[in-house]
Amino acid sequence: MGGKTVAGNAVIWTTRVWLLRRTPLFWLLLSALSCAGMFFTWIWGAFSGGLDVAETCTLIEGRPYDDGYRAEHWREPSQVFPLHNKCNASYDLVPAWINPTLVLLALLAVGSLIIGLGLLISAVCRAVARYRTRRLDRSGDRATSLP
Repeated sequence: MGGKTVAGNAVIWTTRVWLLRRTPLFWLLLSALSCAGMFFTWIWGAFSGGLDVAETCTLIEGRPYDDGYRAEHWREPSQVFPLHNKCNASYDLVPAWINPTLVLLALLAVGSLIIGLGLLISAVCRAVARYRTRRLDRSGDRATSLP
C-alpha cells in the first residue's frame, strides 16, 4: 500500500493527515479528545490533595496546615471550577497549570465542535443539493422528451 521507501511512506502519511484535517471527522475527533483531556486534567486537579489534606500538607508537601483557614473557606475544595485545595492562605495543593489547561481544553473542544458541525452540515447540504440537482436533471430529461 503506497511507496516502498521511507520518503514515499512519509508523503502518503502527510497526505492522509492533510486530507483528514479537511474533514468534519478530524474536528469532531479533536473535540472528543479535548473533552477526554479536560476530564483527566480535572480528575488530576480534583484529587491532587489526596484523601487526608492535613496529612498531605504536613508530611508530603512540608507546608503548615491552617485549620482556621480551611474552616473559613470550606466551600473552596468542593468547587467544580476553579480547582483549589489549599493548605493555608499561601499554598495550594492543586498545581498551577491545571486551571489554565482546563480553560484551553474547553475552548479547543467548543471551537473544534463548532467547526466540525459546521463542516458536517455544509457537507450534508451539498450532498442534498447534488441529489436534488440529479433528480431534477433526470425528470427534466423526461419532460423534454415528450412531444
